[in-house]
Amino acid sequence: MLISNEWLKDYVTVNDSVTDLAERITRTGIEVDDIIDYTQDIKNLVVGYVISKEQHPNADKLNICQVDIGEEEPVQIVCGAPNVDAGQYVIVAKVGGRLPGGIKIKKAKLRGEASSGMICSLQEIGISSHLVPKEYETGIYVFNDTMTPGTDALQALYLDDQVMEFDLTPNRADALSMIGTAYEVSALYDTTITKPTTETHNISKSTTDELSVTIENEDKVPYYSARVVHNVTIKPSPIWMQARLIKAGIRPINNVVDISNYVLLEYGQPLHMFDQDAIGSQHIIVRQAHDKEEMTTLDDQQRQLQSNDIVITNGQSPIALAGVMGGDFSEVKNQTTNIVVEGAIFDPVSIRHTSRRLNLRSEASSRFEKGIATEFVDEAVDRACYLLQTYADGEVLQDRVAAGDLGSLITPIDITAEKVNRTIGFDLSQSQIISIFKQLGFETTVANEVITVQVPSRRKDITIKEDLIEEVARIYGYDNIPSTLPIFDKVTSGGLTDRQYKTRTVKETLEGAGLDQAITYSLVSKEQSTNFAMEKRETIDLLMPMSEAHATLRQSLLPHLIEAAAYNVARKNKDVKLFELGNVFFGNGPGQLPDEVEYLSGILTGDYVVNQWQAKKESIDFYLAKGIVDRIAEQLNIQFDYRSATIEGLHPGRTAEILLQDKVIGFIGELHPSLAAENDLKRTYVFELNYDDIMNVSVGYINYQPIPRYPGMSRDIALEVDQDVPARDLLATIHQYGGKLLQDTLVFDVYQGEHLEEGKKSIAIRLNYLDPENTLTDEKVSAVHDNIEAALVEQGAVIR
Repeated sequence: MLISNEWLKDYVTVNDSVTDLAERITRTGIEVDDIIDYTQDIKNLVVGYVISKEQHPNADKLNICQVDIGEEEPVQIVCGAPNVDAGQYVIVAKVGGRLPGGIKIKKAKLRGEASSGMICSLQEIGISSHLVPKEYETGIYVFNDTMTPGTDALQALYLDDQVMEFDLTPNRADALSMIGTAYEVSALYDTTITKPTTETHNISKSTTDELSVTIENEDKVPYYSARVVHNVTIKPSPIWMQARLIKAGIRPINNVVDISNYVLLEYGQPLHMFDQDAIGSQHIIVRQAHDKEEMTTLDDQQRQLQSNDIVITNGQSPIALAGVMGGDFSEVKNQTTNIVVEGAIFDPVSIRHTSRRLNLRSEASSRFEKGIATEFVDEAVDRACYLLQTYADGEVLQDRVAAGDLGSLITPIDITAEKVNRTIGFDLSQSQIISIFKQLGFETTVANEVITVQVPSRRKDITIKEDLIEEVARIYGYDNIPSTLPIFDKVTSGGLTDRQYKTRTVKETLEGAGLDQAITYSLVSKEQSTNFAMEKRETIDLLMPMSEAHATLRQSLLPHLIEAAAYNVARKNKDVKLFELGNVFFGNGPGQLPDEVEYLSGILTGDYVVNQWQAKKESIDFYLAKGIVDRIAEQLNIQFDYRSATIEGLHPGRTAEILLQDKVIGFIGELHPSLAAENDLKRTYVFELNYDDIMNVSVGYINYQPIPRYPGMSRDIALEVDQDVPARDLLATIHQYGGKLLQDTLVFDVYQGEHLEEGKKSIAIRLNYLDPENTLTDEKVSAVHDNIEAALVEQGAVIR
């Protein structure tokens, strides 16, 4: 919302500068994002009178003008505007002046003719092109009224002004109007507000003789009213009104349309002006649209309506889409003489659905969506009639036609001074609190220490006593809330818990490995909710999901991580490495709270290392992903084991379960080729760990050992085994018979193919021996090594 300081002064008197005013408004809850100063970078801008105009002798599109700018002698200005003419009052930038954009005005010669100044368009003094009246869009601006040459042009244009830009939260719809803002400012400065004139001099005819209104569904349209104005004259609106609309971001059209927009900004009440003679009926029916009913809106677009849209009709055909846009055949045209002024209350949800579906967001729809002040509906209609009478020469008919009920204009809320002080920490008297409510324009009554506050409908954000307490704190001043320090019997320094420390370690490890942390939605589609789930448990569905894609709580982090990887790859970011630490949810049946379990998951696709200057690439494979998982275990001082597994959605030959202390706590594997293809991914590897299970393992103290003084030795062994024998079983046997001398083992080769029987494979294992207390001898090693070989042969292996 753009609030003109010049316009605001019509309703409330404040002696502070606009900068101080904006600061005070911001400190009490409404953020002022910016202050637009229309005088900035402008100097020596005056009103000029074009005495004469002659064709430039050396240029077809230039004119030589003699212009009175209030000095002793007229000045000669060369102007190329197509609409410049003698007898006009125009905007002139004098020699020595300055315009926005750093333009300095100097004496010059244009095609051999002297020019002392510049006749300006509105764009040249800083007005956006889309706000300039159409008649002046491609030329200079011409004042409609007689002006005094030499006077300040910014003052004449009502642009000697600063405009505050409000960044409003949805609950402060009252500040979407000048009067609502005036109430706020009057409360902050404890001053009175002056309401605009609404009283008209009515003619003898009555609106009830020419119009009637029916509402078919008062749930969607609680109230609808209208008045009639005859014999209006369509012409430009006065310059002050045009300027105020421009400063509020609305282009002036003509006096009737401008008055409608002006009252919308003034009261926050959207109005609609119909051409009475074009309606085609004396009876207005407000109803919900028929399914697939069609109408043409003011933008010449054919719209197909739905049954939840609200339409204004002439009894048969729609003449307006309620709260959003009018119809084409009933719009005000240059030939219009009789006007119907509509004011109404529409269901905010219906208006929001209609404007969003049709992509027709407007000043009117945004206000209806947030809820309007019922107290201003009829007052705004009366204000429009007064302005039509004053600035369009209209004749206002008596009475109004209305249907429905405005409802209560106030909301009573009971509160006590003790409750206010106890909540905020103030020590205000009852009279001080009542005075604050009076500043806000809220009437109060007191009975037995209970203050009953009558909250007007313009403040729809105030519904409970806590809202009133917030208002007291706002107006009295947040800075005046007393501050106290907490009292500690024993002060201790802060520190990380064991889990927090471990979590930081895990994140640092993954980030060091090149993975970026992702945070995805906890909600997935019903179909995706059990994908990759490690437990078969009930799912938790939302009662009212916003979309089918976010209807169920997830049981795995991978579905959204796969989507994130696909999103990046589709945008040419082909090397994706992501991890996520988040909760999954398992149901426990009706009426029971679900189990929340924290998981750690990751996804990797593309190249892991790309060093173009060294021409090296390392593609992501199973063992690289496994190495990252092993690094997590190493940092936490735990040991993961792996065994082959089959998991739906993963490659059947490249998937393993992850075990911790013989319990399955996760898996690692390659995405199934069909699933990868569905998401336009190449080979992609994922892992998922039950992070809670990992954190529940008690590691204890780390026992350090000195570096061995004696050298060790290693021996390699090649075993021929059945193809389905996992290497981990062989390693387990080796460690079982390795005794104290065997330090570690490493599988360094696996071979299948030529020179081996079908169904067989060869596994090469390196065994590292070390005696930390004595020199290691061949005899000691051979004794242990022979025992290991014998055990392996007994297990079914053949020593190669």
